Amino acid sequence: MRPQPAAVPAAQPPHTPDGPDGARLLHGWYATGAPAGLAEHLQRYGPAPTASGRRAAAWLIGAVEEAGLTGRGGAAFPTGRKLRSVAERRGRAVVVANGMESEPASGKDAALLDLAPHLVLDGAALAATAVGARAVHLCLARTRPGQVERLTAAVEERRRAGLDRLPVRVHTLPHHYVSSEATSLVRWLNGGDARPSAAPPRAFEKGVGGRPTLVDNVETLAHLALIARYGPQWFRAAGTPDAPGTTLVTVCGAVRAPGVREIPLGTPVRAVLDAAGGASEPLRAVLVGGYFGSWLPLAATDLAFSPAGLAGAGAGPGAGVLAALPANTCGLAETARVLGYLGAQSARQCGPCRFGLPAVADDFARLAGGRADPHLLERLRHRTGLLAGRGACRHPDGASRLAATALDVFADDVHHHVLHGPCGPAGRRTVLAVPDPVAPESGGWR
Repeated sequence: MRPQPAAVPAAQPPHTPDGPDGARLLHGWYATGAPAGLAEHLQRYGPAPTASGRRAAAWLIGAVEEAGLTGRGGAAFPTGRKLRSVAERRGRAVVVANGMESEPASGKDAALLDLAPHLVLDGAALAATAVGARAVHLCLARTRPGQVERLTAAVEERRRAGLDRLPVRVHTLPHHYVSSEATSLVRWLNGGDARPSAAPPRAFEKGVGGRPTLVDNVETLAHLALIARYGPQWFRAAGTPDAPGTTLVTVCGAVRAPGVREIPLGTPVRAVLDAAGGASEPLRAVLVGGYFGSWLPLAATDLAFSPAGLAGAGAGPGAGVLAALPANTCGLAETARVLGYLGAQSARQCGPCRFGLPAVADDFARLAGGRADPHLLERLRHRTGLLAGRGACRHPDGASRLAATALDVFADDVHHHVLHGPCGPAGRRTVLAVPDPVAPESGGWR
């Protein structure tokens, strides 16, 4: 256990949270099989460092930078750099904890909020100390009322115990795919729609209430809470030098034990699938990163699950999802369903989302259905290439990456669909849990 520096006095936690397979965030779950209330949380970890002021803030930011923690919401941006960017701005800052988890294939943030909510709330309070914030906002999807009720109770329990220097406000937002984007949260908290807005200004410059704003995923904040207790070297004892620490991964599809796993970054994709019980039937490919992610052929599952390990295959951890596709399931049909959903979930604020993404989704649906015209493939590749980097947010980028990797990984299916029509009955199975793309979301964007 790394002792706390004198600048940040704190009671020493009882023990370091390293459980089976190096579990840290889910250590308590492995130990007891039950969610942790406040009393158990404090018994297990001890109180978080409570010192405030410039010395404490500087130490915490430095510790997070040394630890090499990166965001676990999808972008993998260095967390220490985000903290420093907000802390160095003039004016009182704001902290936003992002628990929206709009990726349909992901359940990691929901699991963490259910099993270890006080680690997340510790992290939000510590982040507020680091950036000198006066307000902390926890953003959740209003389509999960049970989660909202539990987190509201946890916040109130901490208030009664006098744990947090700043109050935490729980907000419930519309649950659209793009509503979990950082600028969507800022826009909604400022009284607007939960839709992305173009930068500049960026959140760290002028966010909620015009103040410098730190927006971090809830898993990122939970890691921060442990780094503050145990130090950067403890954090780096897991993972790899270029991708330190552990991460939560949702494993779904054709595996024997689907669910959320905590793994050291750099673990081979194949080993993550094995940790979920292994394949329940022969596999064809794996979707990495979620619906904004990339298809990988089985030959690529020896790659490390980390940004650098997957980059060579044009992939990344993204939202922390691995979806195993059975050999007798049509990858083109699965991709077409996801693209249809993404097209319906766009903010429809700029050309790529209003026109380009629906056109790509429609072409892909035609290809999956065996209704390809002579120019469809050329048109589809051209339109897919035009999407990336042209939108106000990253929504078109993710959709174009998914479509492009599907055309490559399922090239044999493409050939069959163009020449002979769609796959047979076995190939028409569905594996990915795609919500109804046209179901209206009550409450609209506000």
